[in-house]
Amino acid sequence: MSNLFDAANAPEGAPVQFVAGDFLQWKRSDIANSYPTATFSCEYVARITAGGADEIKIAATETNSNYLFTVSSSTSANYKEGFYHWQLEITDTSSGNRIVIDRGEWQVLPDLDVNATDPRTHAEIMLTKIESLLSGRADSDVGSYSIAGRSLNKMTFDELIAARDRYKGEVVRDRNAMLVKRGKASQNTIKVRF
Repeated sequence: MSNLFDAANAPEGAPVQFVAGDFLQWKRSDIANSYPTATFSCEYVARITAGGADEIKIAATETNSNYLFTVSSSTSANYKEGFYHWQLEITDTSSGNRIVIDRGEWQVLPDLDVNATDPRTHAEIMLTKIESLLSGRADSDVGSYSIAGRSLNKMTFDELIAARDRYKGEVVRDRNAMLVKRGKASQNTIKVRF
């Protein structure tokens, strides 16, 4: 494995996911020929899914005629975990005009060094909650009730089972993807001995 703190080893292209609090660095050498670093600037602008004030801006520096993007650990530690949609903007420094040349998304993962961080995925959290509801269902099997004239409905047993199965499938898919990413056999792999 190469030293990822060294700019010479910066990977090509934006990361798909990273941990909040990590040092990040990547390059875009594919655009420097069309937009020379001497006359253009380049910046990633990302916004968290569902909108809001959580925005990430990462400006490039020029290195070896490439655009190099660097984020310090102290800066990325302030990124809110979740999915972000980004766009890559090129600005003509003489006119101030800009164009968006690429779009994508990345995921900011929680830092397990931070106290009270829940490392579970959304699917794992929901599966736990649904299974908790199912286990308590025998104690309070009421489908709907009224309080102060307001009617409230609970999910039916069948709806809870369907939601549990959906989230359980998502958890299995996530875990299989992680195993494959680590070079191991997924739970779906069938081993045969001859």
